[in-house]
Amino acid sequence: MKIAIAGGSGFIGKAMCSAFIAQQYEVYILTRQPEQLHKEAGATYVRWLHEGDHPENELEGVDAIINLAGLSLSSGRWTAARKARILESRSTTTQEIIRIINAMKQKPTVLLNASAVGYYGISRDHQFTEQDIVPPSDFLATVVNSWEQEALKSGIRTVLMRLGVVLGAGEGAFAKMLLPYKLYVGGRLGNGDQPLPWIHIDDVVQAAQYCMETPEIEGAVNFVAPQLVTMEQFGRVVAKQLNRPHYFPVPSMLLRLMLGEMSMLLLEGQQVVPQKLQDHRYTFRYPELTDAIKSIIAR
Repeated sequence: MKIAIAGGSGFIGKAMCSAFIAQQYEVYILTRQPEQLHKEAGATYVRWLHEGDHPENELEGVDAIINLAGLSLSSGRWTAARKARILESRSTTTQEIIRIINAMKQKPTVLLNASAVGYYGISRDHQFTEQDIVPPSDFLATVVNSWEQEALKSGIRTVLMRLGVVLGAGEGAFAKMLLPYKLYVGGRLGNGDQPLPWIHIDDVVQAAQYCMETPEIEGAVNFVAPQLVTMEQFGRVVAKQLNRPHYFPVPSMLLRLMLGEMSMLLLEGQQVVPQKLQDHRYTFRYPELTDAIKSIIAR
């Protein structure tokens, strides 16, 4: 199988790239600056998003495209300018993916486009499945909704990967959440009751492959583990696995002062169920949070 990955140099992209190469897939990484990357042996790097680039010429014959490209949500305060850049980064890259697909003589069979459970907005009571259609009510939901609408213009089978918090070693949101506990200052964020939809990085990779290889799966797919937890429960599991305390609470007001609107990523959440994956009999490697965190810490 030949797979093209946009955003292949990021946390999720690198995990996918390594896993697919290990299975002897042909992997193409779409990147703005291939000359500046630490190259993954076995991958082909294709420059894109520069004037005059025609990546479709090198991607002819790929079976699947995975679009993970976009500016990180958590790397800076959500000023008006940064909000515009976050939205624009996803729109521009997805529009270019659509252009590439339309320019190819032999179109891929599937597009997997990154998305987020932020689509569902904020709720502590309702359990969301892919059947829920929720009008955007905040910035994150607006970004996700716009991103998905662009991807659905592909003209081929499209899977919208609505990702929860991805747990993995070394990079991503989990590394930042782990740090206070390593420094013995971990504790409850806000009141701790906020839901935390999560998924292990290995399940992200495995579920993406499962979706690629299962023609019946399309549209929104919740990439979350079946176990529902709160931020408080999550913190206590982390503390136990690291043998660290969990008694330094961070008040909601302080987080809002420090992070502004971006504090919603820590203080709010939603209960999300992976209904479509379960309906198609996907087997999670890490359905339980304790096992997931234990495996990451062991790495």
